[in-house]
Amino acid sequence: MSLTGNRQMMNEGKSNSILVSGESGAGKTETTKLLMRYLAFLGGRSGTGGRTVEQQVLESNPVLEAFGNAKTVRNNNSSRFGKFVELQFDKSGKISGAAIRTYLLERSRVCQTSSPERNYHCFYFLCSAPSEDIKKYKLGDPSSFHYLNQSSCIRVDGINDAEEYLATRNAMDMVGITEEEQEAIFRVVAAVLHLGNISFAKGTEADSSVIKDAKSRFHLNTAGELLMCDCEKLENALIKREINTPEGVITTTVGPNSATVSRDGFAKQIYSRLFDWLVNRINASIGQDPSSDKLIGVLDIYGFESFKTNSFEQLCINFTNEKLQQHFNQNVFKMEQEEYTREQINWSYIEFVDNQDVLDLIEKKPGGIIALLDEACMFPKSTHETLSQKLYEKFKNHKRFAKPKLSRTAFTIQHYAGDVIYQSDHFLDKNKDYVVAEHQELLNASRCSFVSVLFPPAPEENTKSSKSSSIATRFKMQLHELMETLSSTEPHYIRCVKPNSVLKPAIFENTNVLQQLRCSGVLEAIRISCAGYPTRKLFHDFLHRFRILAPEILKEKNDDKTTCQKVLDKIGLEGYQIGRTKVFLRAGQMAELDARRTEVRNTAARGVQSQLRTHVAREQFLILRNASVCLQSFVRARLACKLHGFLRQQAAALKIQKNIRRYFARRTYSQLCLSAITLQTGLRTMAARNEFNSRNQNKASIHIQSRWRRHRDNLSYIKLKRAALTYQCAWRGRVARRELRQLKMAARDTQALKVAKEKLEERVEELMSRLSLEKKLRTDLEKSKATEISKLQSALHDMEQRVEEAAAMKENESAKKAVEEALAQEREKISSLTSEIEGLKVLLVAEREENDVTKKAHSNAQERNEELNRKVQDADEMIKQLNDIVKRLEETVREGEALLLTEKQQNEEASAALAESHLRDQAFAIKIEEAEKQITLLQENVERFEYSMADLQSSLTIEKQQHEASVVELAEAQGKIEELLREVGDADEKSTLLQTTVQRLEERLTENDTLSTTERQESEATKKLLNEVQSKNEELLKKLEDSGKNIVHYQDTTQRLEESVAAVEISLKAERQQNDVVMKQLADAQVEIVELQRNLEGADKRNSLLQDSLQ
Repeated sequence: MSLTGNRQMMNEGKSNSILVSGESGAGKTETTKLLMRYLAFLGGRSGTGGRTVEQQVLESNPVLEAFGNAKTVRNNNSSRFGKFVELQFDKSGKISGAAIRTYLLERSRVCQTSSPERNYHCFYFLCSAPSEDIKKYKLGDPSSFHYLNQSSCIRVDGINDAEEYLATRNAMDMVGITEEEQEAIFRVVAAVLHLGNISFAKGTEADSSVIKDAKSRFHLNTAGELLMCDCEKLENALIKREINTPEGVITTTVGPNSATVSRDGFAKQIYSRLFDWLVNRINASIGQDPSSDKLIGVLDIYGFESFKTNSFEQLCINFTNEKLQQHFNQNVFKMEQEEYTREQINWSYIEFVDNQDVLDLIEKKPGGIIALLDEACMFPKSTHETLSQKLYEKFKNHKRFAKPKLSRTAFTIQHYAGDVIYQSDHFLDKNKDYVVAEHQELLNASRCSFVSVLFPPAPEENTKSSKSSSIATRFKMQLHELMETLSSTEPHYIRCVKPNSVLKPAIFENTNVLQQLRCSGVLEAIRISCAGYPTRKLFHDFLHRFRILAPEILKEKNDDKTTCQKVLDKIGLEGYQIGRTKVFLRAGQMAELDARRTEVRNTAARGVQSQLRTHVAREQFLILRNASVCLQSFVRARLACKLHGFLRQQAAALKIQKNIRRYFARRTYSQLCLSAITLQTGLRTMAARNEFNSRNQNKASIHIQSRWRRHRDNLSYIKLKRAALTYQCAWRGRVARRELRQLKMAARDTQALKVAKEKLEERVEELMSRLSLEKKLRTDLEKSKATEISKLQSALHDMEQRVEEAAAMKENESAKKAVEEALAQEREKISSLTSEIEGLKVLLVAEREENDVTKKAHSNAQERNEELNRKVQDADEMIKQLNDIVKRLEETVREGEALLLTEKQQNEEASAALAESHLRDQAFAIKIEEAEKQITLLQENVERFEYSMADLQSSLTIEKQQHEASVVELAEAQGKIEELLREVGDADEKSTLLQTTVQRLEERLTENDTLSTTERQESEATKKLLNEVQSKNEELLKKLEDSGKNIVHYQDTTQRLEESVAAVEISLKAERQQNDVVMKQLADAQVEIVELQRNLEGADKRNSLLQDSLQ
């Protein structure tokens, strides 16, 4: 379609227009982009600043889509404005300028959006901008703004708002919008969002309003900062009005609803001015060519819309589509058939649906819907109900107008694409274009030049507080201008058909598609195209174009009509018709004529080309022949020069070969002489070397025998040392067994731990003494090594002297060489011996480091022993504290006795129970005395307990009415029983510790192979004793549990005293836990000492191995 329009413009010099129409979401905007891209490809001319005009035109689409497109129910990228792009061409067919005209931006969408639609794209792009822009404009998530969160749809699949924001900025750069202007544009867009978040509340006075809360105040201040105007004046412009009267200017306040309406009107006015500025700025950047008389216009306007709720915008949009449909009908049906009649050709008239009555219903003046709407807007008291009643009365008999049954404000219009129900609730508000004087003055005084340009000062005659104009009337005038422009061009129509209503590929709804084709007149257009004559040419134009098909007919002197008839007859076309002034051709016949014309022109061109090629080929042949003669003479000269050079090279080669043969013969002879001399010297050297080696072997055997004797003596010394060590181990085992018997004898005494610690210290001292002995042995070994090294050095010195003497005796040169080689071998042996000595030194250093490690471990063990001593001292202090606690308990018993004296009541049952418990306690005390003979410290506590119990029994027999005191005494007895249980537990722990020490001693004894059977029997006897002690302790525990069960029924009455004793018990438990920790640390220290002993024994073994290796 673009190519056809361009060819027609270039061939016939006529302006063309391409009208893209269809339902909303059918693909009109995308089709327009493809058309513009192809037209820009056909003719491009560089513009100012290095940018081409076609690039600027194409990049204007993303800018206008960002600010004029939005998501609707039927389309994710629906155009909410009309656009007519005029591409101007010069005489050569290059683009020389362009202009964009826009129609009826849907301003109400800025403030009102229904779900699941969205507001204009630019708002969402800006909310997804980089973080620095978000921070600069104080924006956030789109759902936090009132103008964006009215719909549940925030994001659309397939649209990345962040990427689109950057693409829009790049497109602005391409169309010539500077960085400062872009900054101002998005600052205004952000200000509109902040204006929408300003809420109003009722003021103290009647019909007044104030800013609702701090959040609204923040958005008010932010909007003022972005618009660079005074925030206080902005607030007054929203909540106050100035009325001009003859007496002066009166300032009044408005209510919250009126303030909200004023805010929305202010936001719509700002956005509308911004959109108009963008269009003008793009046109100014692209530029127009006033000298151009040819253009191609591309119309992309909103498609036919029918939603659940249709308002003023849908009426204007559908009115536009009715206008375009009428233009289509006039060009395709009316004008076509009228021309057939005017030219008097055979033709049968084709009926079509005319929509003129719908246009009269909407735009007729007076009496149309738009006229009635403007009339209602002029009356302040008019409402949407009165408007609806006027429409019902005026058009009740109109065939295209109907009133729904269940509504008082809706009406139905039968459009060419179907019936649409309109709701007139907001018709009056949307038709009024309010320009409040306070808003105009406020933004005109802005410190930002961009904002002040958007709101220039109003003319002097408009001195009212606000001016109201009709949007419908202004839109009707714009449409009239558009129709005039289209009528002056040759139209081409593109019908976009929407395949389905779910916006998904590979789905084709037959019924819906057929309805679109039928309503848009496509079927009638196809019918008339098939039956009619779409191509027509004037006689003169036809002959001028196709005269080359029959040049002999033009020589005849006939009129144009007859000549055309003869040309067509000669060509053999059928179905054409000749009118009064034009030739009418069927569809495809014009293409056939063009093909034949092209064939004739191609045949003539081929003849001309063949003659021209013949001439060029002859000229080239002559040039090549002259060039070949010159080339042949030059080649012959070159060949003769090469032959002369070859002969000279051959003679020189013969001389070179003769000299080379002589050189090789002389070199071979000299090599043979040198080889004979070398063999003779080698044989003499071999004989001298053999004699020298025999002498060296004799010396080495003597040296080896001396070394072997020393090694044998050293082995005997090592065996003696090992025997001494085994004897020492047996002696230590005997000492350890003695210690075991002493530990068994002291198992019942707590002081045994201290004695064991002292013995362990003695053992540590013994280990230290052993370490000192080992040091002495090591020093002795080092001394012996030093002496050996000195002996080796002296031997080496002697051998060197002998070698020197032998060298002096040798006079022959070959013998000297042999002696030097022998000296070199001896030196290698000496170096190997020195390297072995150095390795032994390294081993000595490693042993010293291991000894240092053992010393450090020994020092750590001493430190741990000191810590254990401290912990033992702490345990002694804890025992003292426990004795203090026992004394305190005795004092509490005495206080209980005083309470017994003061009480005068008697309880026989309690006394009997107390007597029984006393008898049980006595029996239990006897058993405890038998079990605790080994623990002397606890006997004192048991005796005190028995004395206190005896005193309590005597006091109970004297005073029988002392129930509460007896309960206290029972509580004390229970507490002491628990203490005894703990003491028994301590005894068990001590016995377990003793058992562990016995096991460790047994392990040490088992390592010695000389353990006697008597000592094993003694260890088994100690084990049996320990087992008997544990069994007795278990029996005592069982008896204590039985006695505790008998005292359970007294616990309810003794809770008061148990709470006082609970704290003491907790402290005692803590002290016992600390004692247990100390005992465990002592056991760990013992284990560490054993490990040290093992390490020392390992060090002894390594030292012995080192001594063996040194020997």
